[in-house]
Amino acid sequence: MRLVVRKLTGAEKAQIGELWSTGLPERLIARTVSRPHSTVRGYIKVLRRPAAPTRTRSPIRLTLAEREEISRGLAAGESLRAIAAGLGRAPSTISREVRANGGRSGYRAVVADEAAWRRALRPKEPKLARVELLRWLVEAALERRWSPEQIAGWLRSSFADRPELQVSHETIYQSLYVQARGALRKELTAYLRRRHTTRRPRGHSTYNGQGQLRGVLHISQRPAEAQDRAVPGHWESQWGCQAA
Repeated sequence: MRLVVRKLTGAEKAQIGELWSTGLPERLIARTVSRPHSTVRGYIKVLRRPAAPTRTRSPIRLTLAEREEISRGLAAGESLRAIAAGLGRAPSTISREVRANGGRSGYRAVVADEAAWRRALRPKEPKLARVELLRWLVEAALERRWSPEQIAGWLRSSFADRPELQVSHETIYQSLYVQARGALRKELTAYLRRRHTTRRPRGHSTYNGQGQLRGVLHISQRPAEAQDRAVPGHWESQWGCQAA
């Protein structure tokens, strides 16, 4: 008959944590709370784990207060350059922020801040795995033996107004070759023009200098007595000279 051990209650966890913080041995803690030693030991392992780091905003990113200033500036009809100057930010930063969050008419500070916080989460799901139509278009083009560069250019020209259907050629290569980003079927590598088993960027070299001899005397630099072989021991062993 299999023994079923019930889970620790919240009160038991709190008691174990308090006793463990005093330095009491695990077995004594188990006796105190009347629970098996293995159960107590398992929970103490959880307590020993380092706490997850608290998410913080990068100092170079826009804050919620700055986004609220952007929203007020747009409502007042100010130009993006004027808003940027007031915030001490680059005009391109404000332009990207507004364009990515609904434009002049649809920009909302809180919504934009929540979206930015969400986009900053890592790890991110690859775009080819997230957008099914984009993945289908890329796979169909690969089967037609288009190169990733051709596919990326075709997507930019054909779907200029739909950024979710655009992807860089490097992303396609990574999806094919890097296992962690393998949104595309691995067998599609057979349609690539180069049959590499790994992705090697242009200019990459696997040579690391191993096997190269250093401080070697070239044969043209040998002394004269070695050239006429008059003195044994320079370039031939004495045993070899006697045998000759």
